[in-house]
Amino acid sequence: MTVHAQEITILIPDPDEMMFVTGTNDQNIDRIEREFGVKVISRGAELRISGEPAAVARVSELVTAMRGISGRDQDLRKPILERLIGEAKEAPVAAPEEMREQVATTTSGKRIRPQSENQRKYIEAIRSSDLVFAIGVAGTGKSFLAVAMGVQALRDRRVSRLILTRPAVEAGERLGFLPGDLREKVDPYLRPLYDALYDLMPPERSARAMERGEIEVAPLGYMRGRTLNEAFIILDEAQNTTPGQMKMFLTRLGYGSQAVVTGDVTQIDLGPGQPSGLLAARTVLEGVEGISFVDFDERDVIRHELVARIVRAYERHQKVVPPGAQTEARSDEVEHPGPKRGVPPSEGRNTE
Repeated sequence: MTVHAQEITILIPDPDEMMFVTGTNDQNIDRIEREFGVKVISRGAELRISGEPAAVARVSELVTAMRGISGRDQDLRKPILERLIGEAKEAPVAAPEEMREQVATTTSGKRIRPQSENQRKYIEAIRSSDLVFAIGVAGTGKSFLAVAMGVQALRDRRVSRLILTRPAVEAGERLGFLPGDLREKVDPYLRPLYDALYDLMPPERSARAMERGEIEVAPLGYMRGRTLNEAFIILDEAQNTTPGQMKMFLTRLGYGSQAVVTGDVTQIDLGPGQPSGLLAARTVLEGVEGISFVDFDERDVIRHELVARIVRAYERHQKVVPPGAQTEARSDEVEHPGPKRGVPPSEGRNTE
């Protein structure tokens, strides 16, 4: 039986990352060629791998893993390379559709793939649409997968900037009473985005990218008045936008850009009577060409198995108890209707 040779090309635009993969004087390439019986050629930003299909697939997985840990050290140390080679040799050969499903690799070398059918639809929607709305319960990977796709787009030079933003809604707290300057006040609300970013890029590399303006993490209010060209933009916690804020954000999209909007409509922290911009956007934009909506439910939860059971319990409760009967006792509105102790009346109210 004759096995036809296969050739694939991997784009690695970052010269430092290419050097990390190939090694000094192509020593890593030489090691890979000997181990897998393939031919690897590095030309500019392209890495061409040719040989028997199964071996090419394994080397492709190996290169992806190597890229995932680049930036932590200047050189790929031999014990780490040998471990990665061993893992690639032992791993089952991925089918072409499974290779396409691979989204990214974490800094610890873990390969990121969609874990459910809705996650697969989400990834395909991001690849094919300029604007994607991901709506669903917590723990379904909406934000993490969006950041992973954004990081990959930036690394492949398909965009020049990655912008991560969230509305700074207080979720029961008041920004005005928190210590520190404005950045110190809003950073806790942006921390989940930083966490996802650091899972996918070493902190040193992400810090350099932020210094160069290639990565920006900022509150939604900072987007006003800007035109965002050649950017991958992620709006997280979009259920806490107002319709006006949502329209403002969506009209920032410039040439060569794409946006992903994520949110959980069961966790809206807006004030009483304030409509959610995410719910309004679905009503207004459903069916518009170039825009995709992907819905997630408890079956897509990838956190602790208890999270899925918690989500189902709350859904059952909401079906039994009418929404108007679900009142939340807030410490500043129910337990303490007057000014807070030790705070003058003029300072006890939110004047923002």
